[in-house]
Amino acid sequence: MAEQVGRKMRVNKLTAWLACAVLLGVGPMLLAGEQTGSPPAKKSKAPTKASTKKPPVPDDTPPNKALGSKTAPITLEVFSDYQCPACKQLYLDTLRPLIDNYVSTGKVYLIHRDYPLPMHQYSRDAARLANAAGRLGRFEKVDAQLYSRQESWEKDGNLEGALATVLSPVELKRVRELAKSGKMDPFIESDLALGQSRNVNQTPSMFVSHQGQLYPLPAGVVNYSLLKRFLDDLLHK
Repeated sequence: MAEQVGRKMRVNKLTAWLACAVLLGVGPMLLAGEQTGSPPAKKSKAPTKASTKKPPVPDDTPPNKALGSKTAPITLEVFSDYQCPACKQLYLDTLRPLIDNYVSTGKVYLIHRDYPLPMHQYSRDAARLANAAGRLGRFEKVDAQLYSRQESWEKDGNLEGALATVLSPVELKRVRELAKSGKMDPFIESDLALGQSRNVNQTPSMFVSHQGQLYPLPAGVVNYSLLKRFLDDLLHK
């Protein structure tokens, strides 16, 4: 019992430390079955090849914008804007090592939440493309490319040019069609509504879920080493 209390106190202290770091100005810097019983084909006809074409995905199926296992003990949600410089910094400095060390090892389930801000001209277009890529199972590569090439596409909105190196021409055409169809907008709006219900007012904003508890982290760029300490403490509870 005393050990559980002590761990809970450490988690609360670390959450408070993260908040203090932001308030002091340190946070932004750190911070498919086989069918049987079919009649045999007539000898006069060539056997019919089974179709390998996948059935279309229903329009109301949410795009897969998550990395890792759903059974991971910790879930981390990141409300982000692809044109936000701080979001790019968080991705490159914190989320990339997190993906390598916690997501790929089954410890963290990482969910991207779209939160395009009105001040950014191309952020919603980027979100539409990312959602379309998620529908095709190409979210991870597109997500990474949108952040790493941010300084290039934000100048003229040439998002497709930035994605041409990670998507095949056929994939890019399909992603473009989905993005322009308006079918991705409801999923973006759903993320926005969720963020608003949690009082998200800036990007990036992160929320950690563990054993039924939701921990809002300080908004802004949270340093990887601080986030690692927080996650490790939760994993040992």
